[in-house]
Amino acid sequence: MKIRYNYLSQEFENTKNIFFEWKKLIKTTDFTLGHKVEEFEKKIGKFLNIKYIISTNNGTDALKLSLKSIGIKNGDEVITVCNSFYASAGAIVALGARPVFIDCDDRFQMNYNLISNAINNKTKAIMPVHWGGASPDMDKITKIAKKYNLKVIEDACMGIGGNILGKSPGSFGDISAFSMHPLKSLNVMGDGGFVGTNNKSIFNWLKKYRNHGMIDRDRISFWGENFRLQPLQAVVALNQLKKLKKVIKIRNNNAKYLDKQLSALYPNVKIPPRPRGFKETFALYMANFSKRNELRSYLLKRGVETKIHYPIPLHLQKASKKFNYKKKDFPVAEKQSKSLITIPVHQYLDMKHMQYISNLIRKFYEK
Repeated sequence: MKIRYNYLSQEFENTKNIFFEWKKLIKTTDFTLGHKVEEFEKKIGKFLNIKYIISTNNGTDALKLSLKSIGIKNGDEVITVCNSFYASAGAIVALGARPVFIDCDDRFQMNYNLISNAINNKTKAIMPVHWGGASPDMDKITKIAKKYNLKVIEDACMGIGGNILGKSPGSFGDISAFSMHPLKSLNVMGDGGFVGTNNKSIFNWLKKYRNHGMIDRDRISFWGENFRLQPLQAVVALNQLKKLKKVIKIRNNNAKYLDKQLSALYPNVKIPPRPRGFKETFALYMANFSKRNELRSYLLKRGVETKIHYPIPLHLQKASKKFNYKKKDFPVAEKQSKSLITIPVHQYLDMKHMQYISNLIRKFYEK
């Protein structure tokens, strides 16, 4: 059996609806922002229960815009995790600020118990990451931020369609960034993203800044930049939004089955805890496995593709040398990076695929 990690050939096998809407859009020549972008912003805001949405050309720029909108500048410090994708810390660095890393917990999420010790007079914000489509304890993080008068920027790039005790990822902080990269739960044909906030003044600033600071065609309020989502991608996002609840349901069913089967293989397999009331998107289904590299080779020879997210934590990357981090600074993330595997649980897989994967893993450890 062949189980591919990348499912995009299946995701966009039928493009009839998208092409139909593209043809209508092309006839209007509404190619810069316009009605389709506005329609998407309105519908995704309603879906997430966030008042104001500003669509962007990708998730990384959504992070940069979020940071800039709350005044993060050269010399500031922003607390974030060391086990995320590069864009989380990269957006902070792009504004001249310093990412202050803290360790993660056994769920691969920000360990809120470590935040207070990382705060100093240069700290301006906390950037929790909804890593893998799971979520940190946002209630505790926002309480810490309030205590120290800090802003919260949620990196909710993998969180679209998740739920935390009745609230969407990205709806807890002052502002949040989302990605519609092709392998996210809500995806477009290329890059796309958006910023969400319930703060009207932040929204008004963002709406201008992402469009050169323009008031109208002939006037600008300030020097902005071009971070606009393309209307053709907005059409794709609207099409994908219709399917999102079904996508999340299938991924959760697949993950639930794997959790049950693989938990019996402890301590060779360590499944992260799943807190009650936390609904994940399973953009990544991650767990820790002994003999990680041998297991991956064993699975690949039998048709199962897997990934590692990621083998080198951010603080040990070459780009982080200037921040003077070293090995053993964040032992949990470093230990996890040596044993974690990401297994496909996407919406084009079903129970027979999950049974095949779990049986292979069981047989590997029985050997």
